[in-house]
Amino acid sequence: MGRRIIDPLSEFLSDRSGLNCTIVKGMKTPDYAYDPKREQYDSRSILKRLSSSRMEGLKIVGITDVDLFVPVLKYVFGLAQVEDRCAVISIHRLRSQFYEAPPNDALLLKRTLKTALHELGHSFGLTHCRVKRCVMFSSTRIADTDIKSDAFCPTCGDLFKWYRDKCLGHGGR
Repeated sequence: MGRRIIDPLSEFLSDRSGLNCTIVKGMKTPDYAYDPKREQYDSRSILKRLSSSRMEGLKIVGITDVDLFVPVLKYVFGLAQVEDRCAVISIHRLRSQFYEAPPNDALLLKRTLKTALHELGHSFGLTHCRVKRCVMFSSTRIADTDIKSDAFCPTCGDLFKWYRDKCLGHGGR
């Protein structure tokens, strides 16, 4: 994955969230979450491990390159529990090569930024938005990710700030 994804992602999340975003040493491949029948990794197990870790911070967004799933879906680009501390995203299905297209680092970065902000939004309390251009719009296909913007719509933006301030002890509105 490397710094060409992680560094811009850290800066982007700091800018969009209004929070200081730091990078901590990565974890190993989450072999504990591997499901041999599906040949994928259970994102819920990864969230559970992140939640039980001793990493400090208001929120934790784990990034991996393994293929993620939840039992009721074929795959997920990421997962977060609403109003929980942790989220996880995967770049596995965000790569253009997954869709038999040539590598495109700029597109991979755009997709990663949107997916991470989306899951961070969930971790603060946001649910899916009906506005297709809002970053909180549900991405069930990669085309959904590509169409939406890398920002909250005005309503989701206000809600995000309210939830963020509430978490910081500023009491919200």
